[in-house]
This record gives sequence, structure tokens and C-alpha cells, in this order.
Amino acid sequence: MIPAVDSSGWSPFRAAVEAKDFVQVEATLAAGVHFRSPVVFKPYEGRPAVAALLRAVGEVLAPAFSYQWQVSQDDREVLFFTTTVDGRDVEGVDLLRYDQDGLVCELVVMMRPASGLLAVRDAVGRRLAASGPASS
Repeated sequence: MIPAVDSSGWSPFRAAVEAKDFVQVEATLAAGVHFRSPVVFKPYEGRPAVAALLRAVGEVLAPAFSYQWQVSQDDREVLFFTTTVDGRDVEGVDLLRYDQDGLVCELVVMMRPASGLLAVRDAVGRRLAASGPASS
């Protein structure tokens, strides 16, 4: 079930990401949330690991990050975003699945072009190495 949206029509996850409120982003995640992306071999699992990763990703993407559109159906939501990292334009989608309590239980991120994806990977890797959160 997709959670109730705010007055702008945004889900709590989108609203928290756009506000850069990572405490609230974590609150939108189910305890057993799974995160997958094209740059990690195995998924990040569990709220603490995924929240730490999303904080690092958010800090890297934040300066130019903007959701452009969204589509919601049943227990799924697709959020299309754009950003710039290390001078490279990046487009991507957050593919979300919600559990029966309206919390994000699955998050898959896809990005393009490959050069932008690699710029994000490298910048997030540096941030994670400096902070030392759980690894995949």
C-alpha cells in the first residue's frame, strides 16, 4: 500500500528526500528494507544499513538533485530524478515498493548514463569510506 500523500501529492519518502531530512527518510523505511543498484553486487538489507547508504548518496546528489515526476500504482511508486555529480549530468529512477504499513520495503535505483553512474559510485564510495557505515 502506498502511504498517504501530503498536500503536494508526494509520498513521505519523496517529501523527506526533497527536504534532505535523512532522519525522516529513515522513518519511511521498513525494518527489513532491501536496496539494490547497478553498482552493488548484493543488496543492502535492513533499515540501519540502507539509511546510512541513503544518507551518503543524498549528500553526494543533494546540491543539484530534483525529482521531475512520479507514477504510483498499488504498492509501487516510480520517482524520476535528475542531478549533477562531478560535472556529469545524471538521470535516474527510484523504484519503490511499499509494505502493508506503507513503509518502503524495497528500493531499486537505476541511473544513466554510465559515466554519471560511475561518478556517483566513486563519490559515494569516498563518502562511505570516510564514514565507515555497513558495507554490502
